[in-house]
Amino acid sequence: MIQAQQEQFPYGYTAITELDGKYREMLLDFGILRLREGERWENSDEKERAFLLISGTVQFSWDDKRAYGSRVSCFDENPVVLHVPAGTAAAITAESECELAVEKTINPKAFAPAFYSQSDIRSDVFGKGTLGETSIRTVRTVFDGEIAPDSNMVLGEVINHPGKWSSYPPHDHPQPEIYHYRFFPEQGFGISLLGENPRIVKNRYSSMIAPDTTHSQAAAPGYAMYYIWMIPHLPDDRWLPTTRYYVQDHAWLLEKDVKIWPERPFSEDIT
Repeated sequence: MIQAQQEQFPYGYTAITELDGKYREMLLDFGILRLREGERWENSDEKERAFLLISGTVQFSWDDKRAYGSRVSCFDENPVVLHVPAGTAAAITAESECELAVEKTINPKAFAPAFYSQSDIRSDVFGKGTLGETSIRTVRTVFDGEIAPDSNMVLGEVINHPGKWSSYPPHDHPQPEIYHYRFFPEQGFGISLLGENPRIVKNRYSSMIAPDTTHSQAAAPGYAMYYIWMIPHLPDDRWLPTTRYYVQDHAWLLEKDVKIWPERPFSEDIT
């Protein structure tokens, strides 16, 4: 399911998925928070929460602590994130106009709040040196089942390089997943392939990916495609970096030193 949002989000919080409302099957509250310079936004939900800075400069406050985050480009810079457990009061003060992604879920576990600066974020380049680099992408993991074992959710970002694929080879997992997109330049577009169904995605669109649905992406040539990825853990099945189940027909693409055309000529398959 794709939700379109071509216009700028309004100021304040805009809900995209809700645990007790629209797209409840995603098992997450997810929305976009947009603040004017000088505005302060407070939140003390009885839910686990993560606040990811997409752009702008903010001051995060929680308990008796403060931290600043600034981000000009979500394409060129790692994110800044505050992650807090249920009941911890958090506040965001906008030092400039800013935009944040907010992810929330139910979690009765107590854990220490965590502030992730840009230098704390793990950033990997997947697909480099294989398949003609047609699936090269930058994957930033804020936290997952290994980094934050007491969390009930996962948060990260992908930069889909122009004209390339990501979430590839086609794979699925038992947990639902949400993607939220941005493009550079903004008039860009890409394709979200959910199972056998292709969908066009554009700037500010969101994709709600059902459990056990393959979800490969492609960016149009000339356009960089950024997306935030969010996954809830299931009670008996936590998402880990190994929780990707590849479509059998395409799993051979993961083989070491795999060759494709033209390095692997058509004649090799003629018997």
